[in-house]
Amino acid sequence: MEIEIITFGKIAEFLANQRMDVGEIRDTDRLKSYLENSFPKLAGMKYKLAVNKNIIQYNEPLSEQDSVAIMPPFSGG
Repeated sequence: MEIEIITFGKIAEFLANQRMDVGEIRDTDRLKSYLENSFPKLAGMKYKLAVNKNIIQYNEPLSEQDSVAIMPPFSGG
């Protein structure tokens, strides 16, 4: 399965935006594990995922051609 990865902030320094084949990974929990194993710097960071521009709080299913943003902590005002 192919998804688009979009990164921001410090995460973009070691994981560039790209299209990625994630094999049989079909949910965000498994994607996080895959990414943290593939990019060990990510494992030590706090971050949020957004799937198709919606920030997720819990495990969500993934589909072919989804867009997943990996975002470091941020604050607004």
